[in-house]
Amino acid sequence: MKKFNPSRALYASFGAALAVFASPAMAQMTVIEAGSVIVDARSDPTGPALILVKDGKIVEIVEAGSSDVVIGADDTVIDLSDKTVLPGLIDLHTHLSGDPSGEFWRAATTPPEYYTLIAAKNARLTALAGFTTIRDLGSRTDQVMQSLRRATEEGIVPGPRVITAGQTISIIGGHGDVNGFHKHVDDVLTSGYTCTGPVECAAKVRQASKYGADLIKITATGGVLSQQGRGLEEHFTSAEMEAIVDTAKLLGLNVAAHAHGARGVEAAAKAGVQTIEHGTYLDEGSAKAMRDNNVTLIPTLMAFQGVTSKLGQDFYTPVVEEKIEAVATYAESLIGRARELDVPIAFGTDAGVFPHGENAGEFGLLVKGGLTNREAFASATTVAANVLGMGDSIGQLKAGYSADIIAVDGNPLADVTVLEDVDFVMVRGRVIE
Repeated sequence: MKKFNPSRALYASFGAALAVFASPAMAQMTVIEAGSVIVDARSDPTGPALILVKDGKIVEIVEAGSSDVVIGADDTVIDLSDKTVLPGLIDLHTHLSGDPSGEFWRAATTPPEYYTLIAAKNARLTALAGFTTIRDLGSRTDQVMQSLRRATEEGIVPGPRVITAGQTISIIGGHGDVNGFHKHVDDVLTSGYTCTGPVECAAKVRQASKYGADLIKITATGGVLSQQGRGLEEHFTSAEMEAIVDTAKLLGLNVAAHAHGARGVEAAAKAGVQTIEHGTYLDEGSAKAMRDNNVTLIPTLMAFQGVTSKLGQDFYTPVVEEKIEAVATYAESLIGRARELDVPIAFGTDAGVFPHGENAGEFGLLVKGGLTNREAFASATTVAANVLGMGDSIGQLKAGYSADIIAVDGNPLADVTVLEDVDFVMVRGRVIE
């Protein structure tokens, strides 16, 4: 029997962390000794328990001291007897291939390979923060996140399970396209995922599917951090959005819509997108469209907090600062409006706008906005898992589910901010260090 004591020590280099992650091979059985267990967002903490893990999945959860559990000589025992053990968290809105920066011109000077290394670095930071599954909604360059998805699945790179949209589909000159350079530079840097008209936009969905997107991300309205200065209202026409959603559905893909302005939110919801990202100006009309079409709000409160903290510091260009000032006040009341208007909420942060690894700061903002601690925890576990269509494999600790497991001090159902300090992380049965 091998005894394992988890450590949060940071290694001097990424290479050292990778070596620790990659070896040795997974043991015959891993037995986690838990002080208490929260199996899902509906359940209260248990007493001491044992969680049995094999081949990346949870085999069984039994009461500590059970005579039914026989620990073999080759099994690994992980001592978390003074911790609360719970399902790994899910962030439905990240950008792992980028770090916060107001220097938009770096897009013209940074090679694609560098973004791959940034994504690998941020994958580990995100996992160490307790997030064992992420949805990445727009990468800096083509195939970065598809490659990271494979590398984390195969255990080559330590990080969460990756669900990726690849690159964002946008209108020409809109949020998601390249703006702010001389025309010849803009043209060179354009992603190839801009479109005009229903036929062209449908073709971009097929292109994204061809190159490995798990879902489609569109910028239904203007955005805050791009250099486009056309405001935050609707960008795509309703016909274009309908073509995108209809084509995506034929390919078995959902659509996530970045949307700030209320009429853009409404149009995207009526077109049939699955989630609204941000939803800043949510009102009664847009909320009704979301309810009628079973659309979930991803509030990304950490992003709003991150950008407003940089106001007046010459961090962003004047065109961006003007848009930040426009959204700041509305963002503070977003959760209250969503609750009042009966719009479902799931967890997403827009990590990359603020530093990766600080994702759990969203929990406190959700509670401040009006969610209960239990609701906030559910938004990043069972609710988020259902948004991904993976409610039968992640978001709970249950036999047959993926061994995505974290441990903290305290009880997040009483104080969800304890999730800001995670002491142990396992993704697909692999311990992340």
